[in-house]
Amino acid sequence: MLNLLYKPIHHGSYCTLRAPQKLYTAKTLPLLILRYISSTSNQHSFTVSYLINTCGFSREGAISASKRVNFETPDKADLVISFFKHHGFSQTQISSIIRRYPPLLLSNPQKTLLAKLEFFQFKGFTSSDIVMILTRNPNLLKRSLKNQIIPSFDFFKNLLGTDEKTVIAVRRFSAILVDKDTHVVPTVNLLRENGVHESDICTLIKNWPRVITTDQVRFKEIVEEVKEMGINPLRDEILVAFAKNPCCFRASEDKIMRVMDFLVNKMGLEASLIVKRPTFISLSLEKRLIPRVSAIQFLQSKGLVKKNFYLPTAFEYVEELFLQRFVLPNKEEASELLQLYKEIMDFPE
Repeated sequence: MLNLLYKPIHHGSYCTLRAPQKLYTAKTLPLLILRYISSTSNQHSFTVSYLINTCGFSREGAISASKRVNFETPDKADLVISFFKHHGFSQTQISSIIRRYPPLLLSNPQKTLLAKLEFFQFKGFTSSDIVMILTRNPNLLKRSLKNQIIPSFDFFKNLLGTDEKTVIAVRRFSAILVDKDTHVVPTVNLLRENGVHESDICTLIKNWPRVITTDQVRFKEIVEEVKEMGINPLRDEILVAFAKNPCCFRASEDKIMRVMDFLVNKMGLEASLIVKRPTFISLSLEKRLIPRVSAIQFLQSKGLVKKNFYLPTAFEYVEELFLQRFVLPNKEEASELLQLYKEIMDFPE
């Protein structure tokens, strides 16, 4: 039997005996597997319970998060929770951060978190600023202070001139510290290539930092689209348009061109109107622009609205106010108006 457990292993001119290995039978192997599964299940069970009871997770959320973080004792997680509480985070804010980044519970707060908070404090962020920024953007907590956060902050400081102005920009949209290389730098370079003044770029970053995190490909498309509209992207107004409502310029090229065609070619309005009021791009042609133009033109034909009425004003009213201002007061004098408006808007009788 001993010969079966010790097998000679030859090494050139000499041989050694391999240590005996434990033999698993058809009976013992399933028990071993069961023991492993039970142990793993217990670990996950503890993690799930902790996330529910301490972090306020739902059961479904805790089970999902346990796939990203797993621990058998509360020691490390308790230290992280205590660290956040000590620095002014509420339980709700802590839960929000952990939900978005569960592995944070296994971090060493003194080594990985404290230095980041101290950096923000040193740069002039208040305690409430820090709580707000990290709650909104926990991604900063998993970024390298040395390799990303500090270089990003310094990049914006070099552009804006002071820590104070950089703090204002970061406070308004902290993702600029995360997206510098992927979005911010390419967008800033694109603006420079198109002749936008450095002072205008700084104004944009300080006041509307979200704009410069737009995907570079889409941002470039936007610049080309506004050129096709007859708008000079070098003018200061285009920056104002981006700043007022950048989401409007993320509409498809087809949507932008259809709105422009209707307002400029059919209604005779200036192309610069879109720059001044970019929200018009997001309005529905079928449900807002066309019905309201039809209603105003009808009222003008009846002498109920002045011929020189500034049409874009009608686009800005919410539906209820537009009805109260233009449609309902005139339904007796021009009964066809309400019917016309209902048909265009598909209103129920």
